[in-house]
Amino acid sequence: MIIVSKSAGEIVQGDKTGDTPLSETVKLYIKEKYAKPGAVFLGVVHRLDRPVSGVVVFARTSKALARLNEMFRTGAVQKTYWALVQNAPRESEATLTHYLVRNEQKNKSFAYDHERPGAKKAMLDYRVIGHTDRYHLLEVHLHTGRHHQIRCQLAAMGCPIRGDLKYGAPRSNVDGSISLHARSIRFVHPVSHQEIYVEAPPPEEGPWMVVVEK
Repeated sequence: MIIVSKSAGEIVQGDKTGDTPLSETVKLYIKEKYAKPGAVFLGVVHRLDRPVSGVVVFARTSKALARLNEMFRTGAVQKTYWALVQNAPRESEATLTHYLVRNEQKNKSFAYDHERPGAKKAMLDYRVIGHTDRYHLLEVHLHTGRHHQIRCQLAAMGCPIRGDLKYGAPRSNVDGSISLHARSIRFVHPVSHQEIYVEAPPPEEGPWMVVVEK
């Protein structure tokens, strides 16, 4: 496997924009570093939204891809996210449960407090771990992996992520990012059985640097 710190604005896998995805950049890196002839295999295990930064795991063999896919599916991989929000949550830590309905045309999910047709249950834990005069830093752990889950659920409790216009932030970030960062990942290596723990540094950008230093 290979674990990469993704920058906000990069796409993990190719899409209709035609922009070079991170997966192709990593393939080129592997080909050059290990002088690999022919095509390089790289399996996309999971994705981060384009405006999100942080840890991304890729599989370098088909066997690793199958094993990692199963680990992600069963929740054997622990992912921690950081989010900057402007509004203070009513509670310093809590578990959020919603039912999310995805609208494909708008590429957006909508949160409901009750079950409804087509909805998928979404759960996450958050806690406030820092703040400045303007922003609050939340640490988030997912129990489920739904479309735009963190963005949608935090917005549903009145705390849209900084820069996330789609989910109610008052203004965009200058670079088009949203202030959501896949901070770390932890899992047991499927072959060596050693614990793997990797952290990605937060973006070197104004509010992140201030709130993290505090």
